Amino acid sequence: MLSITQYREAFLEYLETAVTLKEPVNLYEPISYILHLGGKRLRPVLVLMSAEVFESSFKKALSASLAIEVFHNFSLVHDDIMDDAPLRRGKATVHERWDVNTGILSGDAMLIYSYQLLENYDGPIFKELLQLFNSTAMRVCEGQQYDVDFATQDDVEIKDYLKMIEYKTAVLVAAALQMGAIIAETTPQNKQAMYEFGRLLGIAFQLQDDYLDAFGDPETFGKQVGGDIIENKKTFLYLTALQMADAVEARQLEHLYSINPGEATAKIEAVKQIFENSGASLRAREEIKKYTNKAFEALEELDIPEDRKALLRDFGQDLMNREV
Repeated sequence: MLSITQYREAFLEYLETAVTLKEPVNLYEPISYILHLGGKRLRPVLVLMSAEVFESSFKKALSASLAIEVFHNFSLVHDDIMDDAPLRRGKATVHERWDVNTGILSGDAMLIYSYQLLENYDGPIFKELLQLFNSTAMRVCEGQQYDVDFATQDDVEIKDYLKMIEYKTAVLVAAALQMGAIIAETTPQNKQAMYEFGRLLGIAFQLQDDYLDAFGDPETFGKQVGGDIIENKKTFLYLTALQMADAVEARQLEHLYSINPGEATAKIEAVKQIFENSGASLRAREEIKKYTNKAFEALEELDIPEDRKALLRDFGQDLMNREV
């Protein structure tokens, strides 16, 4: 098997040949822009790695790896419009660089292209990939709607939030791993174990992302630090702080999440202080570790050599130690 860096390089080489500028330029240039903004390339790497874990060539999985990366970036383009986000990976979002209409249309084209890429597979593999892709895409939309609903709900619970991030983020990580297993034509048991590994790792990944949104380094995070606080998003940190803070700080936190001050820096720092004082930041780190360990437990269900399980375990550990 290759290293993570080698899988990423192989994917990027394929991306360069597959995604080219075409007419009309105003449709395809934003697609090329978002796909070349960088990022961790987590999902396509997982597709390629999963295929080779089950002794299939990663080259057979390149189209699927691009399909899931295009779908992921399509969802980001539309999410950024819904959130009115100014930055993505440290650069202007598509709707900021062009306009909202361009973002909607180019995003739609990306969704269609992601399905076109699956046409490179035949027979039972195509059918299984399509079924997984369809169910995953619907879950992602459901997760996004839950996220939108939370903005106007006062009774959001931690279990609701965990369900939302499972649908919005974790299922796509799970699907990436299962897609590689499908292409490798491994056993149903292995396919399910890979999905469960990805689902649990995806939850840990999103919890880590939420934590970094508040406490990450602005130089490395790539997005606006404190963005969730500015937008009054009911994240794990916020919901946990409400539970753990004393009455005075809990009321202060609710007040801070009811306003949109012109000077956001003071609000971000005040909210972060409550996250720290209440113990919510520590609880978030513990929760990240818990889901990461549960993901590693799922690896034990795989019928593969131990050294390949270790590779997946190392990948998960590196992911949780990230600062971006």
